[in-house]
Amino acid sequence: MEKQQNILYAMGINENEGTSREFVSTDKVGEEFSKYIKQQLVIDANGGSKEDTEAYLIDVKKEQAKAKNGGTRRLPLFVGEKDGKTFYIAPIRGKGLWDAIWAYVALDKDMVVQGTFFDHAGETPGLGANINQRFFMDDFTGEHLLSDTGVFKGIAVTKGNNDPKNLDKVDHEVDAIAGSTITGDGVSAMLKADLKLYLPYFKNLK
Repeated sequence: MEKQQNILYAMGINENEGTSREFVSTDKVGEEFSKYIKQQLVIDANGGSKEDTEAYLIDVKKEQAKAKNGGTRRLPLFVGEKDGKTFYIAPIRGKGLWDAIWAYVALDKDMVVQGTFFDHAGETPGLGANINQRFFMDDFTGEHLLSDTGVFKGIAVTKGNNDPKNLDKVDHEVDAIAGSTITGDGVSAMLKADLKLYLPYFKNLK
Protein backbone atom coordinates (compact mmCIF):
# COMPACT_ATOMS: atom_id res chain seq x y z
CA MET A 1 0.00 0.00 0.00
CA GLU A 2 2.87 2.37 0.77
CA LYS A 3 4.31 1.85 -2.72
CA GLN A 4 0.93 2.64 -4.24
CA GLN A 5 0.72 5.84 -2.19
CA ASN A 6 4.18 6.86 -3.38
CA ILE A 7 3.34 6.18 -7.04
CA LEU A 8 0.21 8.31 -6.77
CA TYR A 9 2.11 11.06 -4.96
CA ALA A 10 4.64 11.25 -7.80
CA MET A 11 1.69 11.82 -10.15
CA GLY A 12 0.50 14.70 -7.99
CA ILE A 13 -2.36 12.75 -6.42
CA ASN A 14 -2.42 13.47 -2.70
CA GLU A 15 -4.71 14.94 -0.09
CA ASN A 16 -2.98 18.29 0.34
CA GLU A 17 -2.19 20.74 -2.44
CA GLY A 18 -0.19 22.98 -0.11
CA THR A 19 3.44 22.77 0.90
CA SER A 20 3.24 19.78 3.26
CA ARG A 21 3.60 16.16 2.24
CA GLU A 22 0.32 14.25 2.42
CA PHE A 23 -0.54 10.89 0.89
CA VAL A 24 -3.80 9.45 -0.31
CA SER A 25 -5.26 7.91 2.86
CA THR A 26 -5.03 4.15 3.32
CA ASP A 27 -8.78 3.65 3.02
CA LYS A 28 -8.76 5.27 -0.43
CA VAL A 29 -5.42 4.25 -1.91
CA GLY A 30 -6.57 1.00 -3.54
CA GLU A 31 -9.46 2.69 -5.29
CA GLU A 32 -7.33 5.66 -6.38
CA PHE A 33 -4.54 3.40 -7.64
CA SER A 34 -7.03 1.46 -9.79
CA LYS A 35 -8.54 4.71 -11.03
CA TYR A 36 -5.34 6.42 -12.14
CA ILE A 37 -2.89 3.60 -12.94
CA LYS A 38 -3.84 2.14 -16.30
CA GLN A 39 -0.93 -0.27 -16.79
CA GLN A 40 1.75 -1.95 -14.72
CA LEU A 41 4.70 -2.97 -16.87
CA VAL A 42 8.00 -4.77 -16.59
CA ILE A 43 10.64 -3.32 -18.93
CA ASP A 44 13.52 -5.30 -20.42
CA ALA A 45 17.01 -4.11 -21.40
CA ASN A 46 15.95 -3.48 -25.00
CA GLY A 47 12.99 -1.32 -24.05
CA GLY A 48 10.41 -4.02 -24.57
CA SER A 49 7.59 -4.33 -22.06
CA LYS A 50 5.06 -6.79 -20.76
CA GLU A 51 2.10 -6.23 -18.50
CA ASP A 52 2.26 -7.47 -14.92
CA THR A 53 -0.60 -6.60 -12.59
CA GLU A 54 1.70 -7.06 -9.60
CA ALA A 55 4.64 -4.98 -10.83
CA TYR A 56 4.22 -2.79 -7.75
CA LEU A 57 5.42 -5.75 -5.66
CA ILE A 58 8.81 -5.90 -7.41
CA ASP A 59 11.62 -5.20 -4.94
CA VAL A 60 14.00 -2.73 -6.59
CA LYS A 61 16.77 -3.49 -4.08
CA LYS A 62 16.66 -7.21 -4.90
CA GLU A 63 16.60 -6.50 -8.62
CA GLN A 64 19.69 -4.30 -8.30
CA ALA A 65 21.49 -7.07 -6.42
CA LYS A 66 20.45 -9.59 -9.06
CA ALA A 67 21.94 -7.41 -11.81
CA LYS A 68 25.21 -7.01 -9.89
CA ASN A 69 25.45 -10.80 -9.74
CA GLY A 70 25.00 -11.16 -13.48
CA GLY A 71 21.25 -11.71 -13.50
CA THR A 72 18.59 -9.93 -15.53
CA ARG A 73 17.04 -7.01 -13.73
CA ARG A 74 13.31 -6.41 -13.95
CA LEU A 75 12.35 -2.75 -14.27
CA PRO A 76 8.83 -1.92 -13.06
CA LEU A 77 7.05 1.00 -14.71
CA PHE A 78 3.58 2.34 -14.00
CA VAL A 79 1.54 4.11 -16.65
CA GLY A 80 -0.98 6.52 -15.21
CA GLU A 81 -3.48 8.99 -16.61
CA LYS A 82 -4.71 12.19 -15.00
CA ASP A 83 -6.54 15.11 -16.59
CA GLY A 84 -5.94 13.67 -20.06
CA LYS A 85 -2.19 13.42 -19.51
CA THR A 86 -0.09 10.25 -19.45
CA PHE A 87 2.51 9.68 -16.74
CA TYR A 88 5.24 7.03 -16.63
CA ILE A 89 6.33 6.39 -13.04
CA ALA A 90 9.64 4.62 -12.36
CA PRO A 91 10.74 3.42 -8.90
CA ILE A 92 14.48 3.83 -8.27
CA ARG A 93 16.89 3.25 -5.40
CA GLY A 94 20.33 4.50 -4.35
CA LYS A 95 22.65 5.26 -1.46
CA GLY A 96 22.70 8.40 0.69
CA LEU A 97 25.16 9.41 3.39
CA TRP A 98 24.08 6.84 5.96
CA ASP A 99 21.74 4.38 4.29
CA ALA A 100 19.42 3.71 1.39
CA ILE A 101 17.50 6.41 -0.46
CA TRP A 102 14.75 5.82 -3.00
CA ALA A 103 12.36 7.64 -5.28
CA TYR A 104 9.38 7.40 -7.57
CA VAL A 105 9.79 9.63 -10.60
CA ALA A 106 6.89 10.50 -12.90
CA LEU A 107 7.90 11.31 -16.48
CA ASP A 108 6.18 12.23 -19.72
CA LYS A 109 7.01 10.52 -23.02
CA ASP A 110 9.94 12.92 -23.57
CA MET A 111 11.48 12.04 -20.17
CA VAL A 112 10.59 15.39 -18.67
CA VAL A 113 9.90 15.08 -14.93
CA GLN A 114 6.25 15.57 -13.99
CA GLY A 115 6.58 14.85 -10.29
CA THR A 116 8.71 13.01 -7.73
CA PHE A 117 8.62 11.33 -4.38
CA PHE A 118 11.89 10.86 -2.44
CA ASP A 119 12.53 9.15 0.87
CA HIS A 120 15.36 7.70 2.92
CA ALA A 121 16.18 5.12 5.58
CA GLY A 122 18.31 7.30 7.86
CA GLU A 123 19.68 10.58 6.55
CA THR A 124 20.59 13.43 8.93
CA PRO A 125 17.51 15.22 10.35
CA GLY A 126 17.19 18.77 9.06
CA LEU A 127 19.81 18.15 6.37
CA GLY A 128 19.84 15.15 4.03
CA ALA A 129 16.57 13.92 5.52
CA ASN A 130 14.89 16.89 3.83
CA ILE A 131 14.94 15.13 0.47
CA ASN A 132 11.42 13.99 1.38
CA GLN A 133 10.14 17.54 1.85
CA ARG A 134 7.95 19.27 -0.71
CA PHE A 135 10.32 22.22 -1.21
CA PHE A 136 12.99 19.82 -2.51
CA MET A 137 10.83 17.33 -4.40
CA ASP A 138 8.86 20.01 -6.22
CA ASP A 139 12.05 21.52 -7.67
CA PHE A 140 12.38 18.52 -10.00
CA THR A 141 9.07 19.07 -11.76
CA GLY A 142 9.71 20.21 -15.32
CA GLU A 143 13.38 19.18 -15.35
CA HIS A 144 14.59 17.46 -18.53
CA LEU A 145 16.53 14.21 -18.36
CA LEU A 146 17.57 14.36 -22.02
CA SER A 147 19.59 16.91 -23.98
CA ASP A 148 18.17 18.60 -27.07
CA THR A 149 19.76 15.84 -29.12
CA GLY A 150 18.27 13.03 -27.05
CA VAL A 151 21.36 12.19 -25.00
CA PHE A 152 20.57 11.08 -21.44
CA LYS A 153 21.97 13.62 -18.96
CA GLY A 154 20.10 12.96 -15.72
CA ILE A 155 19.69 15.65 -13.08
CA ALA A 156 22.46 16.78 -10.75
CA VAL A 157 21.78 18.08 -7.26
CA THR A 158 24.38 20.81 -7.03
CA LYS A 159 25.42 23.84 -5.01
CA GLY A 160 26.02 27.20 -6.66
CA ASN A 161 24.19 26.50 -9.90
CA ASN A 162 23.14 30.19 -10.12
CA ASP A 163 19.50 29.12 -10.35
CA PRO A 164 18.30 28.90 -6.72
CA LYS A 165 14.63 29.02 -7.74
CA ASN A 166 15.18 26.26 -10.31
CA LEU A 167 13.57 28.24 -13.10
CA ASP A 168 15.94 26.81 -15.73
CA LYS A 169 14.49 23.39 -16.53
CA VAL A 170 16.95 22.40 -19.24
CA ASP A 171 20.20 22.76 -17.27
CA HIS A 172 19.92 19.24 -15.78
CA GLU A 173 20.46 20.67 -12.29
CA VAL A 174 18.49 21.45 -9.14
CA ASP A 175 19.70 23.37 -6.12
CA ALA A 176 21.20 21.30 -3.31
CA ILE A 177 20.03 21.27 0.30
CA ALA A 178 22.58 23.11 2.44
CA GLY A 179 24.78 20.77 4.47
CA SER A 180 23.76 17.62 2.63
CA THR A 181 26.33 17.25 -0.14
CA ILE A 182 26.74 13.47 0.09
CA THR A 183 22.99 12.82 0.21
CA GLY A 184 22.57 15.13 -2.79
CA ASP A 185 25.29 13.29 -4.66
CA GLY A 186 23.47 10.06 -3.90
CA VAL A 187 20.26 11.46 -5.35
CA SER A 188 22.12 12.56 -8.50
CA ALA A 189 23.76 9.16 -8.92
CA MET A 190 20.48 7.32 -8.33
CA LEU A 191 18.62 9.38 -10.92
CA LYS A 192 21.33 8.90 -13.51
CA ALA A 193 22.02 5.21 -12.97
CA ASP A 194 18.47 3.93 -12.65
CA LEU A 195 16.47 6.20 -14.94
CA LYS A 196 18.95 5.70 -17.78
CA LEU A 197 17.90 2.04 -17.82
CA TYR A 198 14.47 3.14 -19.02
CA LEU A 199 15.83 5.12 -21.99
CA PRO A 200 15.31 2.30 -24.56
CA TYR A 201 11.64 2.08 -23.57
CA PHE A 202 11.10 5.81 -24.06
CA LYS A 203 12.90 5.71 -27.39
CA ASN A 204 10.49 2.97 -28.45
CA LEU A 205 7.57 5.25 -27.63
CA LYS A 206 8.59 7.67 -30.38
